[in-house]
Amino acid sequence: MERISVFDIFKIGIGPSSSHTMGPWRAAQRFLKEIRPEEVRQVQVELYGSLAKTGKGHGTDLAVLLGLNGDDPVTIPVDDVQRNFQRIHDTKTIHLDGRHTIPFDPETDVVFLYDQTLPYHANGLIFRAFYHNGEGVSHTYYSVGGGFVVKEGEQDAASSKHLPFPIDQAEELKVYCDREGKNVSEIVWQNELSWRNADQIRKELMNIWLVMRDCIYQGCHTDGILPGGLDVVRRAAPLSRKLLHGKPYHNAEDWVRQISRGGHTFQDILKWVSCFALAVNEENAAFGRVVTAPTNGAAGVIPAVLMYHVCFSDSFLEEDIVKFLLTAGELGSLFKKGATISAAMGGCQAEIGVSSAMAAGALTECLGGNYGQVMMAAEIAMEHHLGMTCDPIGGLVQVPCIERNTMGAIKAITASQIALEGDPGKAKVSLDAVIKTMKDTANDMNTKYKETADGGLAVNISVNVVEC
Repeated sequence: MERISVFDIFKIGIGPSSSHTMGPWRAAQRFLKEIRPEEVRQVQVELYGSLAKTGKGHGTDLAVLLGLNGDDPVTIPVDDVQRNFQRIHDTKTIHLDGRHTIPFDPETDVVFLYDQTLPYHANGLIFRAFYHNGEGVSHTYYSVGGGFVVKEGEQDAASSKHLPFPIDQAEELKVYCDREGKNVSEIVWQNELSWRNADQIRKELMNIWLVMRDCIYQGCHTDGILPGGLDVVRRAAPLSRKLLHGKPYHNAEDWVRQISRGGHTFQDILKWVSCFALAVNEENAAFGRVVTAPTNGAAGVIPAVLMYHVCFSDSFLEEDIVKFLLTAGELGSLFKKGATISAAMGGCQAEIGVSSAMAAGALTECLGGNYGQVMMAAEIAMEHHLGMTCDPIGGLVQVPCIERNTMGAIKAITASQIALEGDPGKAKVSLDAVIKTMKDTANDMNTKYKETADGGLAVNISVNVVEC
């Protein structure tokens, strides 16, 4: 199977969707590397399946345009996202690869093929380039979830990366932990050293956490209405103000400090965890900068649970951030290999369910749980998300997506507490079994519940949505 780094699972980018925004954006960038941009006179993009059906609400057209325009989702200023997108619409030109201006009309050069699906995956897109000499070229890509992109012909390519502890199933991870006498994060750390040195791993993981933390902070300090036409009111900022009771602070670090010093009642903590998750996914819905964890639609669960540990766990140490992300990343890769992290293939169980399982296992690791308890926590969290459908109203990553992140975070904390008090030897369901069950459930699930906005809440709630 493929060898997946923690840094493949956690990607910094722009909302609202890893499969519908981040993946197509990266596909556009890859397409530019595989053609001769300076010789191109025209480009066209065709969107298929779920990318077509919910592409407008998910910003897929925005993503492919900015990718072709030479913008990068990690570095583009957030304020430039909508501005650059609008400029392309207004001027009907695109600055191909950031260096070659050509005519481009988004109304005709981005084609939404609502009734067609490419064979390999529900999220398919084709880029076509036409050169001045009359030649043309086309490449087909699939956005397979979590910002991962596969080019046509690469679907079955084997990984050539050698790791000291190759892991495709949870049972294999157990063997390594037992044999080496190490916990989950220590085994994952050894694998990560195959890609980066120790200083790079720590630095990049801490940077991922800072992006998560800053996203929470930004969401907790931004009021207003989310874009897209549903008129969803932001709730994180007023909730944060209410919970802080006017306590002063000057920056994100001060803010976290004040939260940590505040009320620690069950009710207070429950509200804060919900606030953290709401904040991230409100930012995600507003085309803000988030971390796929493992997707954008589920980007609030892991930051909320990690922030819970930072603010409310007496045992918290800064090194826990590294342990948490290493453990969560490995759990996410197990679900990607054994099932899917794409809602277009598996429904919301593949996003909120997976993120909740990742967070549950990671929190358990940080709270001193052994291997069995870490896996037990991940299994419990996923078990109680099985069958969850993806039915976004208006094709937007807002209702029910934003609130589902709060539910996923709370379930993760609950699963961790149950596992820490439990005996994994008496567990009836293994993590590998629940991953297989999730895959089977995804295969059985009706297509209308797989991010198409053709079923569920998406058809039972009447709304007038304005295209983003």
